[in-house]
Amino acid sequence: MIHENVLLLSLVLMAGVLFAFVYVFIHSTKLEQDYASIAKNSYSKRDKLFGFIIIAGVLIAIGTTRGLPYGPHNANAKQIDVIGKQWYWEISDTTATVNQPIIFNVGSADVNHGLGIYDKDLRLLTQVQAMPDYTNKLAYTFKEAGEYKLMCMEYCGLVHHSMISTFTVNDEG
Repeated sequence: MIHENVLLLSLVLMAGVLFAFVYVFIHSTKLEQDYASIAKNSYSKRDKLFGFIIIAGVLIAIGTTRGLPYGPHNANAKQIDVIGKQWYWEISDTTATVNQPIIFNVGSADVNHGLGIYDKDLRLLTQVQAMPDYTNKLAYTFKEAGEYKLMCMEYCGLVHHSMISTFTVNDEG
């Protein structure tokens, strides 16, 4: 929903900029006034337009990044450690509850892996890189009960295709 609103606002802003260019083009052929008054009038309009564009850009940036999981994580989130190894996932807990915030602490014991979490229809829900000597934090909250697949998304060797684990999400108790 927010993306449609951002697209609409962006189109309106682009139309405003186009209008400004067309306005300047049409009025640039009228040389009835001296340059100083034309410049003063144009700079005043330009400053207002740029001010509006800057404010709109800041509001769009704030509005579209609020839902991203890169900010402070929920202190009450369930912590689950996931270590990628050739060719399996070592997971500290393979169960969770619907609407329970989870922080997956993802790393690797050998080579780079890519942890992808898929729903029952094998649609990718979220992903993160698993790297040796580094822990990535992946915040996610499951909205539906069921079995999910944790699959490797980066070729990690001969048996990469078998690097699949199951994660179960139960209804709220």
